[in-house]
Parts: sequence; C-alpha cells; structure tokens
Amino acid sequence: MHTPRGLPPSIAPGSAPARRLAAGTLAGARHAIDRVDDAVVALAGLRRRLVGAVQRSKRMAGLPVRDGEREAGVLSRARRVAARVAVPGDTADALMHALISDACRQQAQAGAAGDRFPRLPPMPFPLPAPPAAAAARLLRLLPPPRRWQPVLRHLPRASHAPLAARILGRALARLDPDTLEIVRDRRLGIAMDDLGLEWVFAWSDGRLQACHAPAEATVRGSATDLALLASRLEDADTLFFQRRLVLTGDIELGLTVRNLLDRLPWEDLPLAQRIVLQRGSRLLRAAREAHRNG
Repeated sequence: MHTPRGLPPSIAPGSAPARRLAAGTLAGARHAIDRVDDAVVALAGLRRRLVGAVQRSKRMAGLPVRDGEREAGVLSRARRVAARVAVPGDTADALMHALISDACRQQAQAGAAGDRFPRLPPMPFPLPAPPAAAAARLLRLLPPPRRWQPVLRHLPRASHAPLAARILGRALARLDPDTLEIVRDRRLGIAMDDLGLEWVFAWSDGRLQACHAPAEATVRGSATDLALLASRLEDADTLFFQRRLVLTGDIELGLTVRNLLDRLPWEDLPLAQRIVLQRGSRLLRAAREAHRNG
C-alpha cells in the first residue's frame, strides 16, 4: 500500500492513528482559518471607515463618487501583490471588485442621506484613531505563534524538518567548506518553544541534513527571537544575556556554531532572502509588542 507523502511509514492510511492525526490537523487548520477570516472582516471594517473619510472629502471638494483611474490603480496593485504571495489573479480581482463596489455603495448611500458630514455605523475601531494605535490593533489580529501550536504539532516531522534543513543549508553553503569541518557530523538542535517545533541538524557529506538522533546541543527560544537572530536585527550576545535564547547540552559545540554563524557573510545572502527575513522579523516583533501592550 502506498503511504501518502508526509505520513510516517508506521501509520497506515485509513488506520485509527491516521484518522486521529487527520482530525487533529483539520481542527487546528480550521481554527487558524477562522482567525484569518476574522482579521479579513475586521480589516474590511477599517477600510469602510477610511472610505467614509474619502466620501466626506469628495463632497467638500465637489468630486464624483467614482474615480476610474483610481480604481484601475487599486486593481493593478492588488494583482502585483497577489503575484508575490501566490494568490490567483482572478481571486484578487474578485476581492477588490467586491471592496470597490462596497465603497461606492457606501458613498452613494451617505450622499443620498443629505448629511453634509455623514456618519458611519459603529465599528470596533475608535474614531479618530492615531496611526500608531490603529497599527497596534491590526497587529493584535495576527495570531501569536503559540496559537499555531495545535496545527503544527500534528504535522509529521518529516514534512518540515527537511525544508528547514534546505533553508539553513543554503545560508551555510556560503561559508568556506573547510570552516565547517569543525562541526562535521555534530548534532545541533533548534527548538521554537512557542511553536512547539524542534529540529536536529548535522553537517555531513557537504550539506546540512535533518537527523533523528538526539541533539548534542540545543538552542531554545521563541520563534520571534530566533527570527530576529537569523535576520541580524538582534545579536546573539544580547539574546542569550537576556535569557530570551537558552543553550543546553554541549556548551562548547553551541558556542562553536554561534561563532560560525557570526562569520556568515550576511551581505552575500540573496537580497530577496534578506528582505523577507528582516521584514518578517520586524512584523513578528511588532505583533509581539502589540499583544503585550494590548
């Protein structure tokens, strides 16, 4: 019998363990989708408040409700964003057409009411809201990493450990191969405690490989702090001194690996990779601060 990709060979398709695994993954994924849907609707509400400000400005300036050039620009920009995040263009078109239609209907209804300064129905966002406060409210809609644990802990390790090894291996491949001989066949673990993920890697046969043997040394921390370290937005000394990262096991091996990472030529990494790392890390850090202050 063929075992589906990502399912451990010890779990037979259709068996009770497989059904339990599928049920847990399904429940976790649906929970995460619900939170994303909530955020989409909340953002649509915020957009309506901004449309209200646009409508009032148009009335004072004597401008028409529809602006064909502006709408074309909105659709074009949405298409460009969709292409970067692997969303079909027709999906982006349908979404933006719905939002544009809602905005036009909203403006027409407000104008028909005859109120020089029409008011919108109450929304879960205060009016007016300082830009920083509004940004913090939006960031709090982003689920913190611990909320993803129910989904991720049901994913077989074989489905994500090799991917993590490839991503990290591409960065390490920019070091001199002789430099990596000092850690050849040594096992280092990386644990993201809030996500419930833990991997063990070893440099062997000229590449980084995921392995199942216990780690000789492990770096533990939150997904956000590990991302900040990887993107060079915070240095290792600060993170370890503040106990935001913890090194367990063979301390000498851990320090050796840290020194190797410090020697990694950050400027040689592809520009796109550096942008994704730094922007993603900044977003995670800002979302964490918004949750702490909320």
